[in-house]
Amino acid sequence: MKPSGFAESDLLPISGLQHLAFCERRWALVQIESIWSDNRFTAEGNALHERAHSGEIESRPEALIRRTLLIHSLRLGLTGQADIVEFQPSATGIRLHGHRGLWTAFPIEYKRSRDKAGSKAYHVQLCAQALCLEEMLGCFVATGAIYDGGTRRRQPVEFTPELRARTEALAARMHLLFDLRSTPPPVFAKACKSCSLVEDCHPQPLSHSGRVAEYLKSALDPR
Repeated sequence: MKPSGFAESDLLPISGLQHLAFCERRWALVQIESIWSDNRFTAEGNALHERAHSGEIESRPEALIRRTLLIHSLRLGLTGQADIVEFQPSATGIRLHGHRGLWTAFPIEYKRSRDKAGSKAYHVQLCAQALCLEEMLGCFVATGAIYDGGTRRRQPVEFTPELRARTEALAARMHLLFDLRSTPPPVFAKACKSCSLVEDCHPQPLSHSGRVAEYLKSALDPR
């Protein structure tokens, strides 16, 4: 991370953290080479997000609900939007303009399946949203949730020190790779079968020694 933080023009998408945590090559194909392909999984995910991204604001006795909230962190160099942020009453929360009492933020990320809802990569993306909200609102965000589109239930996510540290480390890694403009070589893994970019990536099995040598060459070569 840059000592004085990032300028707004240098911010990278929060959504990239999920790609990076899943596969560095996938992130590079999307962010550096501007390659993207939809498959059945991404199409179902897009449909699930339509309701969350309506931009509506709802008020309920137990919560204020804000959809498609634009968020950012100059400290981590991230920008994006939260699917849903619920502001819930809290004795240790913050004041919201036009509303009585104190409130705490509770981010919710929509995902299409149980496997994705349980993925650590999506926990990182949700944690990044929490870190952005903390910086913007000046409050502490302890927990959030991932909405499982398959079961229509929420999976609670606690923003532990370990998850926060991993999220910040991935944000720094993402900026490093972006500055290098380096796309790691393709390496086949089990997860490649469900990746929408598998036909663009062309992953191939590599020996352990060859995998390490090629990756380091690609990641460190400024060209």
